[in-house]
Amino acid sequence: MSVKFNRREFFRRSSAAGVVAGAGAIAAKGQAHPPGWAGTQRVEEIATNCEMCFWRCGVLAEVADGKVLKLSGNPAHPLTEGRLCAKGNAGTSLLYDPDRLKYPLMRAGQRGEGKFRRITWNEALDFFTARLKELKSKYGPESVALFPHGVASTWFSTLMRAFGTPNAAEPAFAQCRGPREVGYALTFGQGLGSPEPVDLAESKLIVLIGTHIGENIFTSQVTAFAEALSRGAKLIVVDPRFSTAAAKADWWLPVRPGTDIALLLAWINVLIAEGIYDKDYIARYAQGLPELSSHVKEFTPEWAETITELPADKIRATAHAMGQAKPAVALHPGRHATWYGDDTQRSRAMAILTALLGSWGSKGGIFLPTPLKTGKFSLPPFPESKRGRADGAGTRYPLASEEQGVTNGLVDATVAGKPYPIKAWVVYGQNVLESIPRRENTLRAIEQLDLLVVVDVLPMEQVNYADLVLPEATYLERYDMPQIAESAKTPYIALRQPAIEPLYESKPGWWIAQQMARRLGLDDYFPWSTPEEHLKKLTEPMHVNLGELRAKGAVAFAGRPYIENRLREDGPLFPTESGKIELYSPLLKQLGFDPLPRYVPVADPPLGFFRLIYGRAPVHSFARSQNNAVLDALMSENEAWINTQAARDLQVSEGQEVVLENQDGARSLPIKVRVTSGIRHDCLYMVHGFGHQSRALRLAYHKGASDTNLMTRVQVDPIMGGTGMRVNFVRVLTDLESGQMG
Repeated sequence: MSVKFNRREFFRRSSAAGVVAGAGAIAAKGQAHPPGWAGTQRVEEIATNCEMCFWRCGVLAEVADGKVLKLSGNPAHPLTEGRLCAKGNAGTSLLYDPDRLKYPLMRAGQRGEGKFRRITWNEALDFFTARLKELKSKYGPESVALFPHGVASTWFSTLMRAFGTPNAAEPAFAQCRGPREVGYALTFGQGLGSPEPVDLAESKLIVLIGTHIGENIFTSQVTAFAEALSRGAKLIVVDPRFSTAAAKADWWLPVRPGTDIALLLAWINVLIAEGIYDKDYIARYAQGLPELSSHVKEFTPEWAETITELPADKIRATAHAMGQAKPAVALHPGRHATWYGDDTQRSRAMAILTALLGSWGSKGGIFLPTPLKTGKFSLPPFPESKRGRADGAGTRYPLASEEQGVTNGLVDATVAGKPYPIKAWVVYGQNVLESIPRRENTLRAIEQLDLLVVVDVLPMEQVNYADLVLPEATYLERYDMPQIAESAKTPYIALRQPAIEPLYESKPGWWIAQQMARRLGLDDYFPWSTPEEHLKKLTEPMHVNLGELRAKGAVAFAGRPYIENRLREDGPLFPTESGKIELYSPLLKQLGFDPLPRYVPVADPPLGFFRLIYGRAPVHSFARSQNNAVLDALMSENEAWINTQAARDLQVSEGQEVVLENQDGARSLPIKVRVTSGIRHDCLYMVHGFGHQSRALRLAYHKGASDTNLMTRVQVDPIMGGTGMRVNFVRVLTDLESGQMG
């Protein structure tokens, strides 16, 4: 079958708060204080949404005299319904963090020294403008690269595209969710988005493959997970570590790392060979079953047992459990999906399994997004670059997102100066030294730059290398692009609005970008003056009462989550080239890749080494929150999980400080050992985000160890450019061996 590959088409698819009751009546009932009051002080409640992680839970900020007294969950938010995790509750500690970036700063020493002098905003923006114009004249606009992250990065993406550079990349794609978005889009014609559209609360069986629900706390997802289990839903957890979710599982499958595709192929084999897949669903909606059946014929549970080190009878039993529960099987697609370099194909195998169970678009499986109409500004066309992108998106990595880009591709291009010189980075909202593996390569790239501008709230590692530092207001002090959540079961629009005016001399991101646009003569790309004007335009087709939106913080719409709910105007059910679920991918075949997933072995740890695996903690977000006083008090450092027998062999004990050294000689800061039988003998696990090296982060500095510092190797996914990071190995050094202890 001939398929014409169109990249653009592929990714295109992919009541007022604070009302006060009578104080005397409420107080008489023994409550601490009535709504709208804190003790004897009247407060205003401002509805907004959180950014302590990127789930964006609904928040109510209690404000009095220009100070945020407290944050609590917003009951009017349709997704999170008043629930707020520890991170969300600790948002005021970010707002009032004494280490915040307070004023624009100009470098006054060598890169890396962290020496700066305070300047005015006019000086800062004039300097930024002059340097951009100079670099554009000398090297072309493509010589400037943007490294964004987070919802507010939209303003800077618009600014940089208007400036003329196509080079922008964020870690959400190449270091996190990219493989799953591409894998599911190849199969169903569309990706998954965020929040993930997993119908956990209605499922009869939940399958988690390396997904740490309960540790990567997303409030609504954890709640739905708990609801399902309380109703009797069964749970399969595939993970080399006994995670929080594994403790709740009916089947814990401690898979040999790197063999997940073999397990998935064996499950598919059982479903097809025993005829327990959803035959009616596949006959109606899918193509490629004959090719798939032939492909998996040899991949029996007995074949997979020798590879995965899981008993064949457990593989078969769990496949039977899926067949019995179909279509109400919630196979979670995962969030961080960049593991071994075969990640798009692993996501493809998960998508194919979801299709065989009839779960896509079915109650208890994966529900469908509900399109919402939004307003758009009429902008001039963005300049087209004649030199193309530098990161390999669309060329070296044919299915990489040109909107989100390939961070590691931009870093490599900066180091090499090819396909053309990149001489400036603008970094917004991400820590490039912690979010991108191969830190030394990132530092080499920074050495090549004529200009590094960092826009941030806290003095993260890359600030020490910046020529110009612009202090952004926190999420509690600014307006951001509203969240339009089409992938939620009940779709909604949620507003982020300032609870107080920005502290110090910090400024909201929209203001910084708009001011730069004016200086660069790009005003037409920001055809609005105020956040109110911007919000009004975006919400016009939605017929939202803006007063209600500001008061409640979010407004919900009727959802159409299942196939039987779909309307004609929602567009094609499966926007693939064939109009059906593509079990066999003609597009991958055309591009020279396997059209069906295939297991390819990954390297095992050398003798004396463990495979480094990593994850999240409920009270921290990436490497963003370790300087937060409240969260530091809950968890101030990470630990190295080591199997009990392996610890005996190494003669290390619980709580002992060790140093980790990887296969290339990179060493960690000291880290304490956690001895547990809840991890495979060949793995070592640590929570990501610790071991900060910026002295300006006075609470977080040198607490725990950085997993990123030990990721000196990656296996790049050839389909979309993501960095498989679970290909690094570490050994454990004691005080006598490391020379670093004490």
